Amino acid sequence: MENYHHKTHHQTIVIENLDVFYRYAGNPENPAILLLHGSPSSSFMFRDIIEPLAKSAYVVAPDLPGFGFTSSPSTEAYKYTFENIANTIEAFVEALGIDRFFLFVNDFGTPVGYHLATRRPDRILGLVVQNGNVHDEGLGPDWDAPKAFWADPTEANKTKLPEWLNFEGTRGTYIGGLPERLKLLHPPECWHLDWERMARPGHIDIHFQIFTDYRAHVARFPVIESYHREHQPPCLLLWGRHDPFFELDEIMAYSRVLDTLEIHVFEGGHFLLETHHRECAALIERFICDVEAGRFQEPGTP
Repeated sequence: MENYHHKTHHQTIVIENLDVFYRYAGNPENPAILLLHGSPSSSFMFRDIIEPLAKSAYVVAPDLPGFGFTSSPSTEAYKYTFENIANTIEAFVEALGIDRFFLFVNDFGTPVGYHLATRRPDRILGLVVQNGNVHDEGLGPDWDAPKAFWADPTEANKTKLPEWLNFEGTRGTYIGGLPERLKLLHPPECWHLDWERMARPGHIDIHFQIFTDYRAHVARFPVIESYHREHQPPCLLLWGRHDPFFELDEIMAYSRVLDTLEIHVFEGGHFLLETHHRECAALIERFICDVEAGRFQEPGTP
């Protein structure tokens, strides 16, 4: 009989009155890896790496509240802060009976994941960071207007923000900053699906509230650096160098305090898995196996 452990499953679980949709595959007896997506995407961004990783890991990828097929209560009914979203995901992980896990974070999944990591460092087996920012170096000039709005959220400062909460902005998240040869590799279904979900009533307000709370994530950068310095989690950094949001200087900022760090930079964009899922899946699988076997070390050491 065919073994369906390695096939991607799709399920919904009720967590604190929210329907949390998630994809999963693999044997629960294997090391777990929690995949946290960015904005404006969902667990759909992991569709090409779940089954390859399921050969050696128990892979779990939830849609965050406000995204994908997870419940999206109004901003009055649910507090869309990264801390509160982390509360939901923490309860989700506990409901699945996952004690310790590897953590994959991207974009807005990064603040959520680092809340989990700094609360319970003992639970984190290792970090996989794919275009996720936790240092000032990664926030270039394009972040000046958001920083001004966070400091003084007036209507005048709001009008200076780029218009990204629309179809063109959603599309630009995928292909903005890419040379033409790479734009042609991105399937348009991705941004059409994301915009279909975002265009539902009330969702622009949800996404703007989450964006506004990114200031709290930036304020936590020193806390995150202290976590890196004190706990030294093994870290695999995967980066699309044409990311329109996060500067390349970010990748070297990780090396400031992390001793066990492996960095791979690709000819890709913000959603690197759309163009380099095979390469990334192979690196993540090796990373998990090496950490579990005690073989992971800083590149270049004997």
